[in-house]
Amino acid sequence: MWARAIEQAVEQTKRNIERFGDQFPHVSADGKHYVLNPNTDWTDGFWTGMLWLCYEYTGEKAFRDAAVRTVDSFRQRLQVGTNLDHHDIGFLYSLSSKAGWIVEKDVEARQLTLQAADALMKRWREKPRLIQAWGRENDPENGGRIIIDCMMNLPLLYWAAEQTGDEKYREAAGIHAEKSRRFLVRGDDSSYHTFYFDPATGEAVRGGTHQGYRDGSTWTRGQAWGIYGFALAYRGLGRPEFLETSKRMAKYFIDRLPEDHVVYWDFDVPQVPESKRDSSASAIAACGMLELAGHLGQDDPLKADLMEAVTQSISSLAQNYTPDLDSDEEGLIRRGSYSVRTGLSPDDYTIWGDYYYLEALMRLEKGIPGYWYSR
Repeated sequence: MWARAIEQAVEQTKRNIERFGDQFPHVSADGKHYVLNPNTDWTDGFWTGMLWLCYEYTGEKAFRDAAVRTVDSFRQRLQVGTNLDHHDIGFLYSLSSKAGWIVEKDVEARQLTLQAADALMKRWREKPRLIQAWGRENDPENGGRIIIDCMMNLPLLYWAAEQTGDEKYREAAGIHAEKSRRFLVRGDDSSYHTFYFDPATGEAVRGGTHQGYRDGSTWTRGQAWGIYGFALAYRGLGRPEFLETSKRMAKYFIDRLPEDHVVYWDFDVPQVPESKRDSSASAIAACGMLELAGHLGQDDPLKADLMEAVTQSISSLAQNYTPDLDSDEEGLIRRGSYSVRTGLSPDDYTIWGDYYYLEALMRLEKGIPGYWYSR
């Protein structure tokens, strides 16, 4: 079953190389076709990551050539500094140039990735002791703000520490991860999307949301970022509290899966037919659960629960959320949501959903884990 799903995803990705040209897909505005941009958005690394995954699976030159072209675009983007006033530098460069280093040991790609890690380090704020998520330093709204998504950007810093031997990267990432564990993860194992600190003193102010149902609810994609991000923090930092946090967040996610195993956009919205799903959250969570399961012994009872949840969710996505190959739709999995709260692509294809769906399939079928850490 996984092989069939991968073959369909690979074929769709191959078609999209010609469709997209030198542009990068973001979300679909019409439920079928991607809105494209010239490498200016936070999501553009996911397309490159898909190309590298397809190249690893098939060995076909077309995927490799397309991936390399996009890495050149990321080099230009970093040189110019196009739309990099955010923490998603990790998403952008882990899946593009770092992937190029992992797959081909391209020394220029390695150097570009280290430069990207330095760019991410510029978002470290010494007074509040955190990596600022959005905006410029001293931004009145965002100067002391963290979001749970950043847990997936920290692997760029773990990798940079490993490559250079300079512990400044790992130290900053560790402090930020611990702050995220303490303040973004609630006592019942649910999560805030975002948390505010006083940028001058680091004093905790409040938790909130930007994309969830309400400040006290649990945005499903945020919970998925946490499952995967804290499992990777355990890999990168070796601290058992991060593994435990990932386990707790995964249990919370599994206990709230709907009947078809693909989550709604927030765990606190009414689970009724008209409520929006977020297939991307289920795909991210599946990858995170596979990473987490790899760190657990066979005697850990959660391991079997994780594998069952992954199998059920990815099976449902493959059987119920994918388009027919003879359609003109460009994405891999339908019913992703960018931001239901703000009405931005609330029920569309999302390129990050496509990437994580493909990564989950590759992990299941071939043991290819994506590009978050060295192999």
